[in-house]
Order: sequence, then structure tokens, then C-alpha cells
Amino acid sequence: MARYFHGKEVELLAPAGTFDIFKTVIETNCDAVYFGGPSLNMRMMRKGYNLSYEEIEQAISIAHDLGKKTYITLNNLINEHDMEDARQYLTFIHQAKPDAIIVQDFAVLSLIKEMGLDINVHSSVMMNVHNLPMIEFLAEMGVTRVVASREMDLQTARYLQAKSGMEFEYFVHGDMCTVHGANCHISSMIFGMSSNRGQCMKPCRWEYRVKKDGCVYPTEYPLAAKDMNLYEYIPELIESGITSFKIEGRMRDKEFVTMLINSYGDAIDRYIEDPIGYNRSENSQELFEHRKRDFSTAYAFGKPGLSYINRRYEGTGKFYSTGKVFSTPTPERDIQEDRLDVIRTSLATIHRPEAASRELSVRVNNIAQAKVAIEEGVHYIYLAGDVYAPDRPFTRQEIVELTAMKGSSRIYLALPRMMSELHFEQYEHLLRSADLGIDGIVVTNIGALHRFKKFGIPMIGDYNLNVTNNQSAMFYNEHGLSRFTASIELPLEHFTELLSHTTVPMEIVVHGSPVVMYLELDLYENTEVFQSIAEEDNKFVDNRYLVLMTDKGENPVYRDQFGRNHLTTAKELCYLPILPDLIQAGVRHFRVEGSTYTPEQLRSILSTYRKALEAPEQCAALYEQRSPVYAGYTLGTLSFGKAVQEEAVTIK
Repeated sequence: MARYFHGKEVELLAPAGTFDIFKTVIETNCDAVYFGGPSLNMRMMRKGYNLSYEEIEQAISIAHDLGKKTYITLNNLINEHDMEDARQYLTFIHQAKPDAIIVQDFAVLSLIKEMGLDINVHSSVMMNVHNLPMIEFLAEMGVTRVVASREMDLQTARYLQAKSGMEFEYFVHGDMCTVHGANCHISSMIFGMSSNRGQCMKPCRWEYRVKKDGCVYPTEYPLAAKDMNLYEYIPELIESGITSFKIEGRMRDKEFVTMLINSYGDAIDRYIEDPIGYNRSENSQELFEHRKRDFSTAYAFGKPGLSYINRRYEGTGKFYSTGKVFSTPTPERDIQEDRLDVIRTSLATIHRPEAASRELSVRVNNIAQAKVAIEEGVHYIYLAGDVYAPDRPFTRQEIVELTAMKGSSRIYLALPRMMSELHFEQYEHLLRSADLGIDGIVVTNIGALHRFKKFGIPMIGDYNLNVTNNQSAMFYNEHGLSRFTASIELPLEHFTELLSHTTVPMEIVVHGSPVVMYLELDLYENTEVFQSIAEEDNKFVDNRYLVLMTDKGENPVYRDQFGRNHLTTAKELCYLPILPDLIQAGVRHFRVEGSTYTPEQLRSILSTYRKALEAPEQCAALYEQRSPVYAGYTLGTLSFGKAVQEEAVTIK
């Protein structure tokens, strides 16, 4: 089965959570169905869902007999202990011959090539594909379709599709995340449950208050996205070059999914049959009456602002399938001595030679911080690409000034996390400057690695690349990274496994407030739209910064030069007590996330870590002498052993 409009293929892609649902869905008015297998997909949390190997083979056979396609979601991040499972699963998929698999982790691409398998690959929305260099690289790697970033508008999709010729898949209906794909780490920090591994406990659905400038605002659910609904915009989707119209809902029940598929299928057919006389709103009311939350067109037609946020029913259970909530406000874990003992024991199992030298790196937000880092003899200084207000981006003159005075330090430009075509033009122009004097760049997406490797300067991968296994690290290394930064989401067991297996130089974040939500949504807009309901100062950061507040604490939110928001941990990550153990385990590169500190605070932190790396036996005393700048110290995801795939708390 295939649909075409004016020579363009139009595919309606339906979800199926179980084999029973698949058998119903494949008979509906869809062209293709996507589903997960018994492992390594993003929907492993609900018991009894996903398909067995035998059911996958039957599903593919049924679909192909009907002239329809099947796509398997192998879209999880992979840890070291998953590798053998991944190899076996890929061997099975190669033999079963689905029409494609949907992939997040570059380790899967690497394994397919290494094993010589014939498998079509689509990039998952969790790859966060959002610029032309990313698409060009994926095409070179054999990827035949990209699932567009959730924040990509249809005009951008049209441009990128026309320039690249790549097939585009676009979410048209269902549950959406507020945070950029694969850039949400808060569930890991609080629960040890990674949203990038399908274990999200949905802190974005908590009730919060926004606080700024000493005022409290009645926002209620400032991170809770409405459900996507593009039912009335079939013409615009087709005109934008979208090939596949994707409905979210692998955890939805059969009746609800069937209703959605038939509604969208009927609308597409009506438009193809009679585009001039097409009635956009026909049957639209049925979708509204059966909604789980209120609706939005999300980013399809540009930034939606606060209209993206669901201000009704969140947390009450009214529009949840089961009437339950995912989780309740929970603080980040403090550092406990018994936990430190567990971590030390785990790290002691790693048999790698201790590094002969240790190097300290720091991300800085302004020239004053950078000068402090130079004075403190920091080995690597990363000039932030996403700069938090009120600071402004580093000017060319400031960069030249810093590189002229850097001494033994090395200056790297850190790139923005999300990069448009304009950003690539700007950075390419800057990197061509002969007198810039930088020593390298910190890359945040595969497109930047692909575009800028021609300059022949060292490139370090940032932690938002989410490297969780050595296969992925080697993939990035083969394509130009000199070292990578380990994902900040790894619980202890997976962190230990990665450290044991890595053959590529690895950096770890050991101190600071890493960004755990990276948002296109501007939370600061709440303070401009709503009237304050109370007065209260921020507890740990200056009142000029917005915080999200629950009864368990306050998370600072910083706004960058693009208007994007960076929500950080409430407590400071601090690995100082386990620094000697990391050194003995062979770690050489240690990073401080320094952008949020004053120059004086940063100097103290850098001085402490420099002393600790020179004399690890002093770490305990140095730790006792320090006091946290923010709400306390935390070990982040090392507070957890191994995230367990548990039965879901609720269904979206």
C-alpha cells in the first residue's frame, strides 16, 4: 500500500505496543507500523508490551502480505552489558527483514557495518536531527530516513529535505516532550532512570512554581507539553516534503490508536482525492473529545511559546489513561558515606594503568572566568557556545586576547547544542581566522564534527552526545573526536563498565551544575505573562535568575543568547571524595562545569581540584574544607547502582 500526492509519497505510520494491537492496527487505514522487540527500545517499562522474536517475524510477514511496511524500534542508548544482546538482535533483524530499524545510538550503525549486515536504518527523534550537516553525515553512513527533531518547524523541514533529498518522518499526533531530544537528564539525576533509555519518570509533569526577581508566579505546570495534533494541517505537511506522518502511541490502547489512525488515514485520502474541496475540520471534533491532554501544533509553525503548555488537568489524572501520575517531587540525593564506599569498591574492580598525568578542564561563561582559569593553570578552557545572560557571547577580540595570554592552558571553543545553518556559517567564518589562536573545539552534534573536521584541529565530544559505550566512542573517534565526555546519565554499574572497556580517551564531569534540561521553551516568559502571587527570594542563586520551585527544592534556569533555557541540577555535582579512586581507575581528564559560578567561586573550586589532582591523598581534607555554593552536594547518577526496567508507574 502506498499513497501519493503530486508525485510525493505520503506514508501514515502507526504505532503498536503489542502483537495483539499490531494485528488490529495493520488492518487499519495506515501504510506502515512501528513497534519494539524484546529489548533495546525506548518502551520497555510496561510489562507485557513489545513483541517477541516469533511475533516480530509474524508481524513482518502479515504486513508484507498486505503491501505494508514494518519498522522496529532499536532506539535505546546501549551500555556495555547490552553489546552481546545488540549483536544477537541485529543478526535476528537481518534475517527477519523488516523494512527498517529506528536507531538512536551510533553504536548500532557501527555494529551493522562491522557485522556486514543488510539493514535499512532510520534515525530516531532521539538523535535530535536538526541541521543539514547532520543529515549529510547520516546519509554517508547509509541512513535512509530521519525523524525530525521535535523543535523543527515545517519550513525548516522543507528546506532541509530539498537540500538533502533525505526522507523525513515527522510526529503529527501524540505525547510530546518539552526538552530537546536526548537532552533531558533530570530523571536520571533524581531517580537513576534515564529518559534516553525509555525509563523517564516525568519530572516535567510535576507542579512547579516559577520564581524570579523576588516574585512567585502561579504557573502550575510550566514544563508540561500539550499533545501534538496536526490533523487539520495535512496539506502543509505534504507541501513541506514530509514523507512519513508518525503517530505517537506505542503505550496506548487498541481502541484509541485505531481511532487516531482511521481519522488521519481518512483525512489524507480525502485531501488526495479532492485537495481544492478538502475540509480540514471534518471529524476534528472526535479527536478533541477523545484527547488525553489539550492540543498544540507544537513547533510545526514556529515557536509556540506558552501556548505549548498544558495548563489544565495535569497531575489530576483526568486525562491520563490510568488516572495515575508518574512520580512526585523528589530531591536530588545527598552524598552519603556508605554510598561512597560502594562506589570505591566498584571502581576498585577496574584494572587499568593509573594515568601518569591528570588534566583539568572547565567550561566558562565569560572572559573573567576564563582569565581565572588561566591564572589557576587549568589545562583546557572551554569557552561556552550557549552563554547564560546577562553575559554575552565571546567576541572575536576576547578570544584573541585569551589565546594570547593562555600560557600552558589550551583554549577550545564550545559550540551551541542546537546549531542552525546560520550557526554553521558563523562558526566556519570564525574558524577560518588565521590569528584566532584556539586549540580546538568542543562539539555537541555529529553535524559539527562532520563539517569542521576539515580544519584539522582537535575536537572533543561534549556530554550531550550521550556516549554510553565504547563502540559509540570508537565511532566518534574514527570520525574525528580526539576524546569524548562520558554521558552524565550513567549509573554506577554502567559507568564502571564504560570505564573498564573504553579504548578512547574519556573525560568526566566531576563538579558543577550540569544542564539536565535543554529547552527551546522560554520559561522566563511566565514572568512576563502572569502576575506574581507572592514575594520570596531565591535560596541559592541571584534573584535575576529564574528557578523552578517545588517543596523539595529549587532548580535554577539560565537563559542563553538564543532565548533557549538551561535547567540545571539544584545541588552541585561533586566527585572530590572519589577522585583518588577515579585516578587509580585510569581516568585522566576531569571537567568542572563552571559557567554558573562567580569568578571568585570558580577560582576556589579550580584551586581545590588542581591541588586534588596533584596530591590525591589530600582529597578527603580538601572535601571537608569546602562548602557547597548551591543547595548541597550530590553524586548525581552514581547515587544509583543499575537502573532496573520496572513495570510502568502509569501509561501516557
